[in-house]
Amino acid sequence: MPLTKELMKEAAQVWAEARSRGIPTASDKNIDGDIIIAAQWRLLKEEYPGRDVVIATTNLKHLQRFTDADTWRNIR
Repeated sequence: MPLTKELMKEAAQVWAEARSRGIPTASDKNIDGDIIIAAQWRLLKEEYPGRDVVIATTNLKHLQRFTDADTWRNIR
């Protein structure tokens, strides 16, 4: 997915929500890849309502805090 203005605004929202919940993912002045991926996931969920959107990853610890994520072997 391209890095669009809409995506980065959503990433900023995810970043702020993570900080307010006490779940920082990077230093206070940075938006890291996990946050951008979570924002992409949110936008895809909006674009395809009612469909399962699952991130295939080995980084479950970080991404499951914000998204539906699983290892690719478990996704059907």
